[in-house]
Amino acid sequence: MNLRQKIAIGALTGSLGMTGALVTWFEGRSLVAYADPVGIPTICDGITLGVSLGNVATPAQCDKLLERELSIALAAVDRQVRVPLPETRRAALGSFVYNIGESQFARSTLLRKLNAGNALGACAELSRWIYAGGKRLAGLVKRRAAERELCEVGL
Repeated sequence: MNLRQKIAIGALTGSLGMTGALVTWFEGRSLVAYADPVGIPTICDGITLGVSLGNVATPAQCDKLLERELSIALAAVDRQVRVPLPETRRAALGSFVYNIGESQFARSTLLRKLNAGNALGACAELSRWIYAGGKRLAGLVKRRAAERELCEVGL
């Protein structure tokens, strides 16, 4: 199954399903904690909060953590965005916030443009968020391209 198919299936459950499709596609799942490309201990589907190297999780624990973190990311989008969002844009931003966190999102030019009514300009900003630890990461380039494509649906 490719990413487009996964997002289409996720669309049946709205932005939560589409966000989950994006996140799980790009994060992958590891039941054993590992250091991400910038050295942050990570487990399951990109979970970092409270994770130490050597932690182990079950698939059920990962599912629960993923659901919690997706809900947190989408709630952050809902708190920060002051304009109406189609489900596709909300999903793209949910994936973005899942990856960078609410505080970074709250200070971003992307959010300022979006709240000013410039959705196209806001979606274009996603392409700038391709660095971690000062390094351009190929995985982030691909993820941001997919998020941007979903963000721009209907524009």
